[in-house]
Amino acid sequence: MTKFFLEGNHRFRETEFAEQQEYYRALASSQKPCVLWIGCSDSRVNPERITNARAGQLFVHRNIGNVVPNYDWNFATVLEYAINHLKVKDIVICGHSDCGACKALDADLKHDHFIPFWLSNAMPAKERVDSQHPAPTDDAGKHARLEAIVKENVRLQLQHLGQYPIVQAAVSDGRVQLHGLYFDIGTGELSPVD
Repeated sequence: MTKFFLEGNHRFRETEFAEQQEYYRALASSQKPCVLWIGCSDSRVNPERITNARAGQLFVHRNIGNVVPNYDWNFATVLEYAINHLKVKDIVICGHSDCGACKALDADLKHDHFIPFWLSNAMPAKERVDSQHPAPTDDAGKHARLEAIVKENVRLQLQHLGQYPIVQAAVSDGRVQLHGLYFDIGTGELSPVD
């Protein structure tokens, strides 16, 4: 497997890197991303790829279910660095179709220790959707329910984000705007979550 990545890096260096050497040289000494992107660890949802962003444009934090945990040291450090030092102007939380984390909200995870604890940060999204809609009886209904949970999870994580004092201050001062997005893996479309 290492050989695969090293060969891929060689192709990258011969093509994109060689064609854009000045750009990459500038990145070697600093970064000035305009966005903090909070996304899922899912291998199908690469933020730079789905947004056509160049290296250095996104400051990325990924985890299972694009969760914004309440007062987590790792996450708080990312926020603090992005807002205070990188001076990002926007923070995006992006959910996606066929999200395994949102599916797992219905699963029996009795043999797992960390996943259920982590997903407790997303459980209110499932509970909100289930309280507003009857249980689906067909595949189309199940698909629509999962999409609703994923989008509600984006809204929930935006609420969690707004509980961090550093975010409250940055939004209040007009330095940062918050956005929710949904990526449909099957269509490639990225759309706002209202």
